[in-house]
Amino acid sequence: MNNPLLSAKRIVVKIGSALLIDYERGRPAQDWLAALAEDVTRLRTEGRQVVIVSSGAVALGRFALNLKSTTRLEEKQAAAAAGQARLVRAYETVFATYNTPVAQALLTPDDTERRRRWLNARATLETLLQLGAVPIVNENDTVATEEIRYGDNDRLAARVAQMISADALVLLSDIDGLYTADPRIDPSAEHIPEVRTITPAIEAMAGG
Repeated sequence: MNNPLLSAKRIVVKIGSALLIDYERGRPAQDWLAALAEDVTRLRTEGRQVVIVSSGAVALGRFALNLKSTTRLEEKQAAAAAGQARLVRAYETVFATYNTPVAQALLTPDDTERRRRWLNARATLETLLQLGAVPIVNENDTVATEEIRYGDNDRLAARVAQMISADALVLLSDIDGLYTADPRIDPSAEHIPEVRTITPAIEAMAGG
């Protein structure tokens, strides 16, 4: 099996909330983030460029605002507004150890679907990478409507990887890969180490 990370010069890493948030304490998982910063720094010393697409703002904002849930769009947007600053501050803290600046970039689907805005967003990310910063990308939940949203950061990460011509996209979550079914529900689910072609059978594994 070929490992694209061995030769990738530009990498997009998406991080899910399950890894990023210490839900018991209602704060970022600082030890995990510190380990991430160490890994990213090692890649950078090898001459690689890394862009992080990060979840976590809504979860952190819920804790900050004492929201029990974010079922309504306006509640989610309020939580995102409160959580974004806390999320970026957590990244700033761990990367400061390596004297590495981070920069927040908030995107909406229009930014990756309308040519002029796509070019502007790409130019911003390219400039940040040239200046030695680690871009922290998230969806701009405070202005996106329910009808015009990425829906999840996996999709956003794929668009960002496409936008900046990344060599590899890595999705970090609490599931260690693709399975024939949800391994948390189906104990007979089998791990699939490599997919060379997207077929109807592969798509069917997503379930509902």
